[in-house]
Amino acid sequence: MEISVSQEQGTAAVSVIRVSGHLDGQTYQDLISKANEVVGGGAKNILLDLSDLTYISSAGLVSLHIIALLTRGETLPNPEHGWSTLKSMDRTRDGGMQKYLKLLNPRPEITKVLEMVGFSDFFEVFTDKQKAIDSF
Repeated sequence: MEISVSQEQGTAAVSVIRVSGHLDGQTYQDLISKANEVVGGGAKNILLDLSDLTYISSAGLVSLHIIALLTRGETLPNPEHGWSTLKSMDRTRDGGMQKYLKLLNPRPEITKVLEMVGFSDFFEVFTDKQKAIDSF
């Protein structure tokens, strides 16, 4: 997996984290670390560009959940605790549509996984980068 970060300006400052390759048990903590670094640097709004993400596992879904909590300033579950971390995803669902984390251009196979687990109900998904940036 490769991760890059860029800064964009719309109505608000937005950090765009572009993820490519596989987001799975081997790589999900790298994405969490990068998002933690971005938020720790003062960013509030994150747009995850998933255009080049070709695979997402349950561990990858955990990383999206943890980043959502991170952007909301909530206590983070320990991703090393496996099932209990997955069960804590209800906290993201209970938070409703995410205001500070949005998704850009997931491929059809990624969209299918997001829909299957119900993530499409609380992550706004955009196909136009500028519209996504302006939505913050």
